[in-house]
Amino acid sequence: MIYITGDCHGDYRRFRKDIFPEQKDMTKEDYVIICGDFGFWDRSREQEYWMRWLEERPFTTLWVDGNHENFDLLSEYPAEIWHGGRVQRIKPSVIRLMRGQVFTLNGKSFFSFGGARSHDISAGVLDPGAADYKKRKRELDRRKAEYRILHESWWPQELPDAAEMEEGRKNLESCGWKVDFIVTHCPASSVLEIYSGGQCVRDELNEYFEEIRGRCSYQKWFFGHHHHNRNITDKDIMLYEQIIRIQ
Repeated sequence: MIYITGDCHGDYRRFRKDIFPEQKDMTKEDYVIICGDFGFWDRSREQEYWMRWLEERPFTTLWVDGNHENFDLLSEYPAEIWHGGRVQRIKPSVIRLMRGQVFTLNGKSFFSFGGARSHDISAGVLDPGAADYKKRKRELDRRKAEYRILHESWWPQELPDAAEMEEGRKNLESCGWKVDFIVTHCPASSVLEIYSGGQCVRDELNEYFEEIRGRCSYQKWFFGHHHHNRNITDKDIMLYEQIIRIQ
């Protein structure tokens, strides 16, 4: 069995047995996939508690990164090949699917590619090393402005680099530009256009996904990021709290 859901932001209570009773029939050979903003932030006791809690679930938890992850911390975890693609294990059965990979799970092929541009930083990103950091932070706090702090609550790696994008193209080329499912955090440009009515600004990652959408044959494309559960097209599905079975 394979289930999929949207952003968690460190809150995994939707996987409690009373909320997600389907897990009673699952094993570690069954999977729950999270479409980004998993909530991997620090080495705190709280995070370690929840990682152990997820490890104790009967299923294996898989996730692509969003724009709310600690990429500096993630870089400390080694990569390995698992089911055909590169992953990082946070726990034995809590696994990040890295960007631009193709995996085979229960006989189905999945293309994974995390990342997104943060859209809740209208006041910008503060650098703790800047001379005026404390002054600017006090002013933004006074105004209750939306901002982030470099390498504390915002990381430039939230968007992919050229090498990650090219690796995705090569891996899709190797399977003939055909997969069963695509799992990302943000959508392709045309899907974003339909969802937002043109109100959301496209970025380079949306455009990259638009290229993939035009070239790749797929059954369903699942993504999160926008905090709604909605079928944008018959093939492109936005998820948030809903957990749906795809196999």
